[in-house]
Amino acid sequence: MYELSVSRDFVAQHYLTVPDPGPVEGEPHSHQYEVDVRFAGPELNEYGYLVDIDAVEAALDELTERYRDELLNDLPAFAGNPSVERFARVFADAVAERLDAPTPERLTVRLWEDEIAWASYERSL
Repeated sequence: MYELSVSRDFVAQHYLTVPDPGPVEGEPHSHQYEVDVRFAGPELNEYGYLVDIDAVEAALDELTERYRDELLNDLPAFAGNPSVERFARVFADAVAERLDAPTPERLTVRLWEDEIAWASYERSL
């Protein structure tokens, strides 16, 4: 099984909308997010790539620019509660939409909201 991973980091804001979110979590605050997108599959394409790194970098650049300095609560994809778990799924789906006929079978997005907490979402391609 081949794997390829590309990472980026960016700052975005959110606030949690659940009962008793904690003293800071109920107020808008920033996170230094780090996103790692990992592709996995058993075969390489005709050029010997699992996925074109340039295409992955372009998708990540577009998405990190989309979320950079945004208040996630204001975006429709985060209606309800903009948790890091939800953000990982939203990000994975957005990456998958931006790739043309990828060779990999799986995509995993791991999203750190700080140096000790992360969530991931895995999906098929």
